[in-house]
Amino acid sequence: MSWLFLILGVVAEALSHLALKATDGFNKPLPLAMVALGHLFAFIFLGLAMKGIPVGIAHAVWAGLAIMTVTLLSTFIYQQHLDTSVWVGMAFVAVGLGLIALSQGHSH
Repeated sequence: MSWLFLILGVVAEALSHLALKATDGFNKPLPLAMVALGHLFAFIFLGLAMKGIPVGIAHAVWAGLAIMTVTLLSTFIYQQHLDTSVWVGMAFVAVGLGLIALSQGHSH
């Protein structure tokens, strides 16, 4: 169940960051509300995930997946062009997350 909470936290965090751009410098109330609620739910889910996943592992996976999700979705939603070096960096993040997932460090 902890891993499900972690994924829900990643989704909430990513949606919150995508909505942050839509606030237009905090001038639009609906996206601003989405940012606040998204961050609130992201931390609630992260806290619940940490009941069964060590802090370092949970935070690393949460941050890494959120970065990758925001980067990928921003290319489609906001048509942001990212150069090859960004995608190479994302590949390194993915490899790092894979190594964490394969490690035995997340077992109790």
